[in-house]
Amino acid sequence: MKLSIVILNYNVRYFLELCLKSVQAAITDIDAEIIVVDNDSEDSSCEMVKTLFPDVTLIENHENYGFSKGNNIGVAKAKGEYICILNPDTVVAEDTFSQLIQFADSKTKLGIVGCKLINGVGEFLPESKRNVPYLKVAFKKLLGNPGYYYANHINEDEIGMVRILVGAFMFLKREVYFEVGGFDEAYFMYGEDIDLSYTVRKAGYKNYYYGKTTVIHYKGESTVRDKHYVRRFYGAMQIFYRKHFKKNLLCDMTVWSAVKMAYFLNSVPVKNKKDIERYAFMSCCMNERLKAVLPKEVLLTESFDNIKDETEIIFDGSSWSFKSIISAIQQKKTSKSVTYKILPKNSSYIIGSDNAVCKGEIISLS
Repeated sequence: MKLSIVILNYNVRYFLELCLKSVQAAITDIDAEIIVVDNDSEDSSCEMVKTLFPDVTLIENHENYGFSKGNNIGVAKAKGEYICILNPDTVVAEDTFSQLIQFADSKTKLGIVGCKLINGVGEFLPESKRNVPYLKVAFKKLLGNPGYYYANHINEDEIGMVRILVGAFMFLKREVYFEVGGFDEAYFMYGEDIDLSYTVRKAGYKNYYYGKTTVIHYKGESTVRDKHYVRRFYGAMQIFYRKHFKKNLLCDMTVWSAVKMAYFLNSVPVKNKKDIERYAFMSCCMNERLKAVLPKEVLLTESFDNIKDETEIIFDGSSWSFKSIISAIQQKKTSKSVTYKILPKNSSYIIGSDNAVCKGEIISLS
């Protein structure tokens, strides 16, 4: 088998469904498997997978083991030459995996490959490519200067070697994953992707950023970025420093001082809800249920030419490929006041997010 896609899920049933539909479309011509590991979700995620995706291998954990252990459980069942660690709040293009396999097959000493990630309104996510968060770098990020934290020596559309990649999308050989021991289970959430990236490089492999394929990452879905996020993140950084660098009392004191400072200085993110004056349904034919449920007028169109400000664009998954949806959002042919949702094929809901720190929106049509 060429590829195993491992998706760790926790209470994001609708985003998981959208993700799985995009992944299925992307492995049509690849000898691949999909493994979903559920960390004891309280929603109907597992029932949905069993009903709609019977060919997907579902592992139901009876407690929330966290990101590292959850993914390690999934990879242990994988059979592919390559594995892809994928967040459930992502949408991949139909050619994402075929591009990455072709690229990976051409490299020696391949470590981890990451791709270009954008949020639900097409903005590039700089954590797609990062540098090692040495203490000075992490502290500057805390103080609002993240320039050295991100790998800005590579353009977002280019290909190049980087040190650190993000756990929302990590593509690598299964044998490399096992050689370095997978994700360190000392991390429950946050920091494990930094640790794995760094460990793989220390083992002599090369990590790459591949900016020729784009994936949507609806940040804020898999984890809630509340006031305590900074404390958890810098707590993970302390584990990272203690593991990889010589123990230093001054370092420990500095890290924990930063954690406490960040906790008190950071407030709960506020979602700035945009005003929606109208909806534009990108399709060849109107969905009458859509018109009945949405509170404002719905324009049927297949063109961006007449889209006005304060419009929410809804892509019809029955007539738009995932790649074309990603491309349209990424190109931002419309103004910043325009937001986006997707009506997945054979589904009765629209879904999307226009904010990177808070939960997205799901509107039922049933």
